Amino acid sequence: MDKITNEELLQNLNAKFEGVLTVVGEPFGLLTLETTREHIISVLSYLKHDATLQFIYLTDITAVHYPEQEKQIGVIYHLHSLVNNVRVRIKVFLTIDDIHIPTATTVWEGANWMERETYDYFGVLFDGHPDLRRILNVDDMTAFPMRKEFPLEDPNRVDKKDYFFGR
Repeated sequence: MDKITNEELLQNLNAKFEGVLTVVGEPFGLLTLETTREHIISVLSYLKHDATLQFIYLTDITAVHYPEQEKQIGVIYHLHSLVNNVRVRIKVFLTIDDIHIPTATTVWEGANWMERETYDYFGVLFDGHPDLRRILNVDDMTAFPMRKEFPLEDPNRVDKKDYFFGR
């Protein structure tokens, strides 16, 4: 079968979800879309179960933190259609005060550990997840290490002062 184009994929999705998806871009040919937490599971389920699209492979679920934006936390889903040899990225942005999103384990059981890792590092709460707890960090850790909430370096360090380097 020939590879489905991003334009064909977008037409298919817009016919099904009119006004629900926003095109973010196509970096390196990867169609990137944005939707809301209310629609993410129906979009993911359609992408997986549609007979034409067949995005049966959930490559990754991760997050990103943009502290300067109003909706600071972005949850990112990477999907691959092995039959059509095409990939798509779906993003959902959430405010830091309300980082709840429905679990994708209802669509892919393999989302379980990916969501646990995303929770562990970014604090995203996947509602309905069967076992949402830390996976790599210690259980009693209170921070989420991939959030940009702390300075990268201690401003009081003296070993990085310019006078040590002749500046």
